[in-house]
Amino acid sequence: MSWKIESRVEYILEKAEDDGINRSEAEILFNLDLRSKETCALMETADRLSRQTFGEKGENHLHIGINLEPCPLNCEFCSLAKKAGIFRDSVEFDKEQIVRWANMGEERGADALNLMTTGTYPFQSLLEIGKYLGKTVKVPLVANTRDITHHEGEMLLDAGFVGAYHAVRLGEGRDTPLKREKRVQTIRVFKDVGLKWMNCIEPVGPEHSMEEILDLMFLAKDYGATYSGVMRRVNFPGSPMEKYGMITEYEMAKLVAVSRLVMGRVPSAHCTHEPHTASLNAGANLFFPEVGSSPRDCSADTAKGRALDVNECRRLMKEMGWNPDLPSNCFDAVKA
Repeated sequence: MSWKIESRVEYILEKAEDDGINRSEAEILFNLDLRSKETCALMETADRLSRQTFGEKGENHLHIGINLEPCPLNCEFCSLAKKAGIFRDSVEFDKEQIVRWANMGEERGADALNLMTTGTYPFQSLLEIGKYLGKTVKVPLVANTRDITHHEGEMLLDAGFVGAYHAVRLGEGRDTPLKREKRVQTIRVFKDVGLKWMNCIEPVGPEHSMEEILDLMFLAKDYGATYSGVMRRVNFPGSPMEKYGMITEYEMAKLVAVSRLVMGRVPSAHCTHEPHTASLNAGANLFFPEVGSSPRDCSADTAKGRALDVNECRRLMKEMGWNPDLPSNCFDAVKA
């Protein structure tokens, strides 16, 4: 059996290591058969690029969902949506619990704390938690909240946040009540005020087209995301998205590899979610262990549900040859 791959794919993969890839080249890679030799070569190229660029560092950014509520925004894919009917009461985890989670993350070597709030959570409360944690831990703080103004971006900086996770979601304006341009404007705010912008292509499902997925991959590149990557949609019981099914972890790994080659030399890390080993061999080096609320879970504290903790994420990384004990590439200037 010959192991030679298609010449056009070989050319794209060789080019990707030096010059990156363009839209038409990304389309060719996107359309490769999942079980083909070409897809194996794609994943190997993405993996090698990440290991060369990130120096074997495995990143773990601890997601802390600090509140949950029957959210009136009603995003179709979110278990916290009011119409999902899973959560009927609002819960705000107290500062002592959040500090315990933060201390646990720091003790176990988390590289960042990603503080997630629901869409209507008071912005001032998030600022207060950031200031409170800044007195307790040295781990960099990342906000994951609603769209914000320039003034609010400056307030996040003043409260001790160094970055913000924000994604233009697949199906934005269709599966959510929010508008793509407003989400993009918030990304511009982060760049303008000096917050690191963190991103992921999400939540990917079988119903999403190549065009809309690649649009968001190139948006991440064009706006210089500190990290990007791919997160699949996880269907909660009764989700209106259940009719579409879910992509597999192996399918996600292929998309992670395409995204990695699109991003080229731009990012400081490349993420995948939920944590699994396949994508760690396809260009990903960043996991999100989780505690508190999660839009993919039916448990108020996802640590008691489907989430993996920092130690388990570290174990998976070590199994795949990534070193979580090295300094973060995303926040080296912050930690120095």
